[in-house]
Amino acid sequence: MTKRYDTIVVGGGPAGLTAALYAGRSKLSAVLIERGMPGGQLLNTKDIEDYTGFEHVEGLELAELMTRHAQKFGAEFVTDTVTAIRRNPDSSDPFERWLVECDSGDVYAAPTVILTAGGTAYKLGVPGEEAFAGRGVSYCAICDGAFFQNEVIAVVGGGDAAVEEADFLTRYGSKVYLIHRRDELRAQKVIQERALRNPKIEVIWDTVVKAIEGDAKGVKRLILQGTRRPDGEYDFEGVGPTRELEVTGVFVFVGFAPNVDLLKEHAEHDARGYLTTDTRMETSLGGFFAAGDVRSQLVRQITTAVGDGTTAAMAAEKEIAELRERVSGLAGERVGG
Repeated sequence: MTKRYDTIVVGGGPAGLTAALYAGRSKLSAVLIERGMPGGQLLNTKDIEDYTGFEHVEGLELAELMTRHAQKFGAEFVTDTVTAIRRNPDSSDPFERWLVECDSGDVYAAPTVILTAGGTAYKLGVPGEEAFAGRGVSYCAICDGAFFQNEVIAVVGGGDAAVEEADFLTRYGSKVYLIHRRDELRAQKVIQERALRNPKIEVIWDTVVKAIEGDAKGVKRLILQGTRRPDGEYDFEGVGPTRELEVTGVFVFVGFAPNVDLLKEHAEHDARGYLTTDTRMETSLGGFFAAGDVRSQLVRQITTAVGDGTTAAMAAEKEIAELRERVSGLAGERVGG
């Protein structure tokens, strides 16, 4: 049986939770579908210090506050895995323009959908990464950091997430190596400065991980290789001799891809696959909105995700109101005729 709503929010990160909040405040019938606990990347962030109004808040706490706030205004939450989003082939009813199909077999229909599904972490793609996943290889410091008390840890990456997580992991590890393939980090300067002041952190520049090795107990070492050629140019496949780095844990933060494969229709996107939108957060598909990390934009922060979610929900409300007026007008014409 198809369940009907005014808007369906797919994804429960900051963008989705904010969209659900504003949809509820606008008196729309709204459902947020998330495969796990709401919060998205907030659940992978221990300390947050750059969300307006909070000098410091833990990611889990902020996720819980956002969830309760959205629920207060009537947004419905469903735990399920979305498998497909597609336009309804039977488009005779404009209020069932979009269909959202779930792993449970449930199908949701609405005139508007707001995609806030975030992204999936990139992997290094090196030997040993898959074999030692969960046994020394991790993509979530807050989830697994405590398993490495007083051990030597490596973090791979150079962006905000990598540098923040390296700093966070010094709470547990006796030493944290930050491995970056260039000679300059991409993280915000304030984040870099804080991490580089930490005596437990050592940056290994111009280096890539070529393999992860260990035994039945877990990770034991990384095989590293330089990226600078003799002429000074970079070769990120690695050049020159390899060397070993003894660690028991490696945390990978080298970016992520937007989760847009759920959409079974073609929508305009940028070169990296992020959906392009107008100022209303609407994509090239009518009634289909994108907010947060799935959307093409300059920066991806909690604040931008929240702004995207607000705009998308308010735009969806206006589109639904206009749709109701059109349908009501057509009905009046038929009665008058």
